Amino acid sequence: MLAYWDSSATTPVDREVAALVLELMTEEFGNAGSRTHEAGNAAKRSVAQARERIAGTVAADPSEVLFTSGATEANNLALLGMARHGEATGRRHIVSTLIEHKAVLEPLQRLEEQGFKIDLVPPEADGRVAPDRLLDRVREDTLLVSLMHANNETGVLQPIGEIATGLTEHDAYLHVDAAQSFGKLNEPLQNPRIDFISTSAHKVFGPKGIGALIARRRGWDRPPLTPLMVGGGQERGLRPGTLPVPLVAGFGLAAQLASKAATSRRRQVEGIRAHLFEGLASAHPVIHSQTAETLPHIVNLSFAGADGEAVMVAWRDLVAISNGSACTSASYQPSHVLTAMGLPDEQIRGALRLSWWHEAEAVDWVEAAQRVNGLRN
Repeated sequence: MLAYWDSSATTPVDREVAALVLELMTEEFGNAGSRTHEAGNAAKRSVAQARERIAGTVAADPSEVLFTSGATEANNLALLGMARHGEATGRRHIVSTLIEHKAVLEPLQRLEEQGFKIDLVPPEADGRVAPDRLLDRVREDTLLVSLMHANNETGVLQPIGEIATGLTEHDAYLHVDAAQSFGKLNEPLQNPRIDFISTSAHKVFGPKGIGALIARRRGWDRPPLTPLMVGGGQERGLRPGTLPVPLVAGFGLAAQLASKAATSRRRQVEGIRAHLFEGLASAHPVIHSQTAETLPHIVNLSFAGADGEAVMVAWRDLVAISNGSACTSASYQPSHVLTAMGLPDEQIRGALRLSWWHEAEAVDWVEAAQRVNGLRN
């Protein structure tokens, strides 16, 4: 069986989660909006329990959890949904970074077309954005600061805690794209100064097609979001449509299981990482994220003298990996993340992303290294 090492793109659904989803699809399939019978009430309880589980992961209130189709929609709602407030208050400035996911960069581009000023801060050579450099861009008319927690290509952790502290005396809203870190590294996300958190179930062993935007109150006030769609009033009028109760409940359970097992899972992926580097040593990989501030289950690397596509072909019967974000893998364009880091063209062309989970299939990395060396001959 081919080993799957592309967990940054998606993870397998936990068996306990899959069983719950199936049960709610086939046995207890009520609509959470139906209030006249027990089937609807049971569905409503399942949704309420999921909100509690997801909110508990980041120390939020359950009423602050807005279900979406995934982190991409959550990002769009957090960014585009604040546009009307920005226009009404004259705050048309947004600070973000050059290494964000396209699900952030493209909504920002749309806001720029609407007259907003967008400042994109480059990372340092190690892939981490310097907090002082980002905070220096914040102005009196800054509406939003948007920063991912963990980069999906390199695994590098961004200084969301330092950014949150730096914004203590400023009214700017802080949005964190936590698609890669939610359920794995929760403590930094519990900072109450973070206004918006985008999450996605399928990155944390839950089903595809469900995510959430956690929108924290400031005191009694909810963030002044405007819905992107209308037609039903669900999710406090911010995301209309019938809730997919099985997916919602599956996400809630996945979040709870991941949080409980976060420490043990981290130890497991760290062990796998050590075995990976030991096996590839003879091929002398170049690691692109030279910082200790990374998720332990993601590494971005290249091999001098070996094209990335050629390596993936050489490994095609050993392991499934990628050379970048799954959302842009069909374009074969150089990684905007590695380009922003200022890496040499050879490293960018040769870049590979390996990302694994705590029960990842074993790979013969010694054989993999030998195949890389064979490409150099």
